[in-house]
Amino acid sequence: MIKASNIFKSYGETSILRSVSLEIEKGELVAIIGPSGAGKTTLLQILGTLDFADSGSLSIQEKAINSQWKDKVMSKFRNEHIGFVFQFHNLLPEFTALENIVISGMISGKSKKELNPMALELLETLGIANKANNKPDELSGGEKQRVAIARALINQPSILLADEPTGNLDSETARETNLLFQKLSKELGQTIVLVTHNEELANLCDRKLEMIDGQFVN
Repeated sequence: MIKASNIFKSYGETSILRSVSLEIEKGELVAIIGPSGAGKTTLLQILGTLDFADSGSLSIQEKAINSQWKDKVMSKFRNEHIGFVFQFHNLLPEFTALENIVISGMISGKSKKELNPMALELLETLGIANKANNKPDELSGGEKQRVAIARALINQPSILLADEPTGNLDSETARETNLLFQKLSKELGQTIVLVTHNEELANLCDRKLEMIDGQFVN
């Protein structure tokens, strides 16, 4: 599903990633762990085509990613193949949970009529179907994050990338979210790569990759 080889990335004189390579299979749940500043988020952004390596190669579903693609081509590829979940949910406050999910799908060209049942099914799977018509300020932190996960999944991406998805949640809500990622991987076959400091979440994953000073160790 993902193959990265000899990824190097620097910002100015600062080296962030140094010869990073990894392969991730379809349906795997993989955690990238390590101290702050190790390069984890930079790597996740490169895997998500939000940033590009200075050198090295990246392929997603056996398609080589070319940083020279036009923005429109890159955006289309990203929208079709990659879903993102971040620490802060970034839901649009004026829209309901259902609308927040559907809007993401409409950007890819799907119709609201087509998307509504898909969004409701996702909310059902994530255990918050009863919150479909609630706005973000009427939701708990965990419910907001579930809506954000549904939004990331509405376009049926090949890969779900999550950056500290439980970092803004209390311990009990974080535990529930941890189990949710495991469910998405085991029951739905979703390929998931996440960056986390949450040891419990990392231990639920199929693999843990530890990064220190821009390189994987062990």
